[in-house]
Amino acid sequence: MTDLHELDAFAAVARLRSFRKAAVERGVSASALSHSLRALEERLGVRLLNRTTRSVTPTEAGARLLERLAPAIGQIADALAELDQLQDVPAGALRINLPRPAARLVLAPMLGRFAAAFPRVQLEIVTDDGLLDIVGAGFDAGVRFGERLAADMIALPFGPPQRFVVAAAPAYLAAHGAPATPRDLERHSCIGRRFPSGSRYAWEFAHEGRSFSVAVNGALLVDDDALMVRAALDGAGLAYVYHADVAEHLAAGRLQLLLADYAEAPSQYFLYYPSRRQMPPALRAFIDAVRTWRLSR
Repeated sequence: MTDLHELDAFAAVARLRSFRKAAVERGVSASALSHSLRALEERLGVRLLNRTTRSVTPTEAGARLLERLAPAIGQIADALAELDQLQDVPAGALRINLPRPAARLVLAPMLGRFAAAFPRVQLEIVTDDGLLDIVGAGFDAGVRFGERLAADMIALPFGPPQRFVVAAAPAYLAAHGAPATPRDLERHSCIGRRFPSGSRYAWEFAHEGRSFSVAVNGALLVDDDALMVRAALDGAGLAYVYHADVAEHLAAGRLQLLLADYAEAPSQYFLYYPSRRQMPPALRAFIDAVRTWRLSR
């Protein structure tokens, strides 16, 4: 196929009727432009320009070619100009994958501000408590706890650290007593949580510098934090949940905090994404918004 640069060079010479003027416009020498046009004519097997010492005019074939080329070259120029604008103005689709708790506790307060600041970005949020390959699944970025991040990802803190607590309703504790240590949990009805992989979540604790987990049992098994909190409020058993999800209930006395001396250190969510030489402006805008939100806390 004929080189697009050669066609563009021909269009410039034919439009300006001058190798010198076309060379100045394109930032090349007139001799280089003349050589390029001769090569084009030889490859096409037809003369496109009539040349004299005083003038350059299109032949009949050249005039017909110019008539078809000019609109096409103009459209290409417009398309490239739009790309240049997109380099500076965040726009287009942006897909983020994150667990439901991270979406609820950290991302939700940001959505309104982000949408108002970047109306041309089409932000799609997909909540998923499982682990997946964000690149293979077509996501621009994801959110997970730090220990679950792949080593080849770039990551930055996403929101404040999240603390897990054990809580129960006063009515349940009046009937069954309160556990003094995590070992006592085997004698209590603990509201379980199942991961998308099928495994059950073991409650995590720490004491005297040692971390450990306890496999709990109970009659109720859920896959949603809001259900676990509601079940605990209704006296169904002990719940292991984010402190942020029950802070108001603890303050109001609807739930009581348990095993506080055995609480594990807070966990940190991270926004992560693959390293890219040319990051999409929409993703850059989202990353900057996350940093700004974190610093303003």
